[in-house]
Amino acid sequence: MKGIIGKKIGMTNIFLEDGSLVPCTIIEAGPCVVTQVKTEETDGYNAIQLGFDEKSDKNTNKPMKAHFKNAKTTPKRKLIEFRDFDFEKELGDEVTIDMFEVGEFVAVVGRSKGKGFQGVVKRHNFAGVGMATHGQHNRQRAPGSIGMSSTPSKVLKGMRMGGRMGGERVTVKNLEVLKVITEESLIVISGAVPGAIGSYVIIKK
Repeated sequence: MKGIIGKKIGMTNIFLEDGSLVPCTIIEAGPCVVTQVKTEETDGYNAIQLGFDEKSDKNTNKPMKAHFKNAKTTPKRKLIEFRDFDFEKELGDEVTIDMFEVGEFVAVVGRSKGKGFQGVVKRHNFAGVGMATHGQHNRQRAPGSIGMSSTPSKVLKGMRMGGRMGGERVTVKNLEVLKVITEESLIVISGAVPGAIGSYVIIKK
C-alpha cells in the first residue's frame, strides 16, 4: 500500500477539458520523511512510519528528539504508519507526491468536523413527531419512546439518541486526482474530503 500525509488547504472548482465544472479539494501532501522502518523480524510486521510538518525543538520531548535524530531529520508534528509500503525505503528517505498520477483514484482518510452535542433529528435523521395537532406541544424534534415497560425495564444498548456528533475517522474512496503540482507539493483531488481546513489527512492508493 502506498500513501502520504497531507494537510487540507481548502476547496475550489476547476474546469475540465470537456468543459464540465468539478468541485475539488487542494491538499498539501508531503514531502514526508521516513522516521522508522519496521520489519517482521523486529516488530512482527512490515511497515514504515512517515513524519510530516515541521515542529519546534522546544515543543518536542527528549524521547522523540532521539527518535527523529536517529532518522537524521528534524522533529515532525504528525506521524503515521503505513503497513506493507510498496517502496523500499530507508531511515531519512523522503516520500513525495511523485507517486501519484493524474487520472488515478485514491482514498482519503481524515477526521470529520466536530459538531458537538446534537439531537436525534440532526444526528440520526429522525423525522420528529410530525403532526403538531392532537395535543402535541414542542415535540417536533423529540426522540419519542426509548424503552419498554416492566420487561426488560431498561434502555437497550445501541438505542439511537442525542449525543456527540462528528469528530470521527472517515474514509472517502474513489476520488480522482485532477492535478499534481510537484514544485509546491500540492495535489488537487475531486470532491470533498473529511476535516476542517488545516487538518491532517492521509492519501492512499
